[in-house]
Amino acid sequence: MDILIVEDEAEIAGLIQLALEKEGFSCQSCRDGLAALRLFQELQPDLIILDLMLPGLDGLEVCARIRQKPGTKDPYILMLTARSEEIDRVIGLSTGADDYLTKPFSPRELVARVRALLRRSLRQGGQHQIHRTQHFIVDVEQRSASRQISSDRTEELDLTTLEFNLLSTFVSNPGRVWNRTQLIDKLWGSDFFGDERVVDTHVARLRKKLEPDPANPTFIKTVVGVGYKFEDSTTP
Repeated sequence: MDILIVEDEAEIAGLIQLALEKEGFSCQSCRDGLAALRLFQELQPDLIILDLMLPGLDGLEVCARIRQKPGTKDPYILMLTARSEEIDRVIGLSTGADDYLTKPFSPRELVARVRALLRRSLRQGGQHQIHRTQHFIVDVEQRSASRQISSDRTEELDLTTLEFNLLSTFVSNPGRVWNRTQLIDKLWGSDFFGDERVVDTHVARLRKKLEPDPANPTFIKTVVGVGYKFEDSTTP
């Protein structure tokens, strides 16, 4: 697994790289946003550790650009913040980061977060499943999803890795109510250490790509006080 570290503080970047390389990961690092975008295109990493405050382009802008134009790989993004209050702002902006970690952090916690993210890729293999509902077809093996716009028009959905996994989870169990903890365990794994509200961020992003009116969702419904459920008639 290849990891790109984007951190302008050389000492922190060095500690991150040392901790990850001791665990067998291949790492490259850079110190600013423009270099991060260039290395992302060149290296096609599996995961990016991205500091929020960077010279030039900040971490939010780097994350947004990567999500707008993913390369051959659609990397997981672990965003680093200097203060826990910043996580509220970052989550609210729905940047597309997969997890958040507040400085200072221990090397052990960092490695655990990285492994939890990368484990999601490994969990997807082994079965060829196609989930069909009235408006959606999700092919788990081909990693493709489409939406039926009308009787004669189908639209391919442009989803990030996490958005695809979230949609696949919902479509495979129409009508089931999922709370945040269950979705985190399904998508991140039981060793997830982050903020549960990250689920809300990714649901909001997915709704923007699925729903005719994301403010009044038809398919991904909020169950007040509990979580979310997917509603759409299934097809044989």
